[in-house]
Amino acid sequence: MGKLVVSLDGVVIKEVQITKDKTSLGRRPYNDIVIDNLAVSGEHAVLQLVGTDVFIEDLNSTNGTYINGKAVKKQLLSHNDTVEIGKYKIKYLVDEGSDYEKTMIMRPGTPLPTSMPAAPAPSSGFGHTLGGTLGTGFGGLAPQAPASIKVLNGAAAGREVALTKVVTTVGKPGVQVASITKRPGGYVFAHVEGSARPTVNGQAVEAEPVHLKSGDVIELAGTQMQFVQA
Repeated sequence: MGKLVVSLDGVVIKEVQITKDKTSLGRRPYNDIVIDNLAVSGEHAVLQLVGTDVFIEDLNSTNGTYINGKAVKKQLLSHNDTVEIGKYKIKYLVDEGSDYEKTMIMRPGTPLPTSMPAAPAPSSGFGHTLGGTLGTGFGGLAPQAPASIKVLNGAAAGREVALTKVVTTVGKPGVQVASITKRPGGYVFAHVEGSARPTVNGQAVEAEPVHLKSGDVIELAGTQMQFVQA
């Protein structure tokens, strides 16, 4: 499980384990992580746990939220990322011994392979010509029937990607992002980012994740994909 190490001028102030679905950060005392400094907004940012992925979202703060020196609105955190809020640095770490593989996201325009092996492969990510991205998540669970997603429309139509990791993020960062999570009872699909909701078989995905069945059609960010499971 991931944790946050908060420091100021190189001195560690606190460590916080990420265990809740949402962890708030700000100057106000009701936040989960309180940083009592005027450079920090009352409700500055929120961390969202989706499967084993952790996203950070800036809540329209006055001074902004930065990751590794770059201003962000919402972004998936990777091991060793440094979140900067005012003079405070918050390092995101994945505890040693956890079943972790670093997420990799290829740049948009990288073609998907025509097929992928059903057996687990080294961690990799795939972009597609529609401008979206597919990011693989974390290490495997107990074996179950192999599954994949197949793109149905656009320039990448016909391309198929095996779901070999616990969490796979799909969509266009900053526009619409969703996740497919492997659980002992099967795969579930959840909305992560974007004002418009993705759909499964034409039905909008709300707050609760949707259990996927082979043949289900997913649509998000203008792309249609079919969930296929042996």
